[in-house]
Amino acid sequence: MPDKPMPPDHNRQKKIAVINDMTGFGRCSLAVSIPVISRLGVQCCAVPTAILSNHTGYPSFFLDDYTKHFTAYTDEWKKLRLRFNGILTGFLGSAEQFALVGRFLSGFSDAGTIVCVDPVMGDYGKVYSSYTDEMCRAMRELVRRADIITPNLTEACILTDMPYHERKWTRRELDEILTRLKALGPRKIVVTGIPQGEFIANLSCADGGAPSLTRQHRAGESRSGTGDVFASVVIADAVNGVPFDRSVRRASAFVKKCILRSIELDIPTTDGVCFEEVLGKLKWEKGNE
Repeated sequence: MPDKPMPPDHNRQKKIAVINDMTGFGRCSLAVSIPVISRLGVQCCAVPTAILSNHTGYPSFFLDDYTKHFTAYTDEWKKLRLRFNGILTGFLGSAEQFALVGRFLSGFSDAGTIVCVDPVMGDYGKVYSSYTDEMCRAMRELVRRADIITPNLTEACILTDMPYHERKWTRRELDEILTRLKALGPRKIVVTGIPQGEFIANLSCADGGAPSLTRQHRAGESRSGTGDVFASVVIADAVNGVPFDRSVRRASAFVKKCILRSIELDIPTTDGVCFEEVLGKLKWEKGNE
């Protein structure tokens, strides 16, 4: 009898699974991650948590919750024996979705998988109205399983029980936030969107090293999807071995390019950033981190 043929190996190329919603208009979530991660030479495999016509920042929208399909969808990936070099999680809409993501991490990652959690919970000092106390606690537990986290300042405060305020943040306060975030377990942390007068800053730390504060001149108003752009660059760079401090600078610079081009074209802030116009300037780098 002839030998039974070996099943095809679907894990020859670097892959990142991105668990987030798919929004048709508004440039956020999976609609951003897929092209950005692909541009950086990594296959992006989407796990939709919901399907939206446009994001919830618009006056009205269509939304189809995909929670009920999550298990059947990912069970097909188990049949293909898929493994991932990276996993990125974004907005999660219910406590049930947190449990499903936890099972996904257990089923599709191994010691070499880099897990990046973008803890999308709020902005401007407020928790999103859809987020319950239970979901905030669940996000803290998810962060404990992450290698990298990319909270904005509001989300960092929520995760650490630090009070948010509008006055200038002192370096002592920021270092305290970073200390509390490190205690949750992630090896690499970047707190984004820290206002500093005419500047906007990111505070990062990797593998217990010294904190690094990088600043850029503020460009325009806050726009939807910039956090998704930033996190997508960071996770793809991590899989490609780019050093974390360099990746944070690259992601920040690219987001700024996207914002400036969007201002030039007078794109409404709800419509996100026209990253398509500057995507060619985002270079695929390889490192050896």
